[in-house]
Amino acid sequence: MQSAEGTWDLTMSTPIGRVEAVLDIGRRDGVLTGSAHGTGEEVPLTEVVLDGDRLTWKQAITKPLRLNLAFDVTLDGDTLTGTSRAGRLPSSKVTGRRRGIPSEPATGT
Repeated sequence: MQSAEGTWDLTMSTPIGRVEAVLDIGRRDGVLTGSAHGTGEEVPLTEVVLDGDRLTWKQAITKPLRLNLAFDVTLDGDTLTGTSRAGRLPSSKVTGRRRGIPSEPATGT
């Protein structure tokens, strides 16, 4: 079973250009929760659902435009691909990569 928890670097190809964001997903009381930050704001994720390898969530942003976004992506290990959609606007392609766990600092001799 896929795991969605972690920090993800997302890239969205939108009609107004390429947008990058960071997604943090965790689990609280057995429920997936998270937030996204980029373009100078941090917003909570809502309706975060992992069904097999399909991850969906919603988020509302105010920058660069006020939009309610719905994401639908497929997880494949530490990568994700899919789409985001804002109302009636065309879907935008989304790709992402989970950040690796930092390596332990080297100890001095």
